[in-house]
Amino acid sequence: MALEFTDSNFEELALKSDKPVMVDFWAEWCGPCRMVGPVVEELAQEYDGKAVIGKVNVDNNPQTAMKYGIRSIPTILFIKNGEVVDRSVGAVPKSQLSQKLEGQLA
Repeated sequence: MALEFTDSNFEELALKSDKPVMVDFWAEWCGPCRMVGPVVEELAQEYDGKAVIGKVNVDNNPQTAMKYGIRSIPTILFIKNGEVVDRSVGAVPKSQLSQKLEGQLA
């Protein structure tokens, strides 16, 4: 199950993680976000123990979204050692997200 990142736990769970992190920035009202949501959940199960995968609801956590310059959603950030190393904007296929995650595991 994907973690729920918030403004208050983002630093602890995402930035201080010793594993690669994938963060889905989304909102309830966003159609493409609803398409990406199940894919994020699948990846969270597949990469359990190897990577940290979670979601940030931009309506409920505006500070984190603003800090990372999220202007359109869904935006997925890939974080390694506390730094954003890659990003994906829009509804993209699962294979593309898997490929980016695999790149962070190498």
